[in-house]
Amino acid sequence: MTAFDPRAALDALAAEYSARAAAIRRDLARSHSPDFAEQAVQRQNDEVLEALLAEAEAALLQVGKAKLRLADGSYGECLRCGEPIEAGRLRVLPAAEYCLACADLEH
Repeated sequence: MTAFDPRAALDALAAEYSARAAAIRRDLARSHSPDFAEQAVQRQNDEVLEALLAEAEAALLQVGKAKLRLADGSYGECLRCGEPIEAGRLRVLPAAEYCLACADLEH
């Protein structure tokens, strides 16, 4: 197994979420059909796209916060209890803010 590089993982996530948000914004900017029935469907699709955009932007914000923690040396420390976040959890969720025990408390 290769060594985990949090900076590279966070940069990759930031690029992925940025590209996703840009694609959604392009889709939302397109014009709608002049046909009323088709336009109604397109507007419903826009609501789904807006929710997906909000999700991508929230994830991008979370990645940004993780990058700040990396810069200040607190990356990998649980924001609730201060204990180290499990290495496996960081591999899967590089922007994780909580250790597994504290994450369970959040839900």
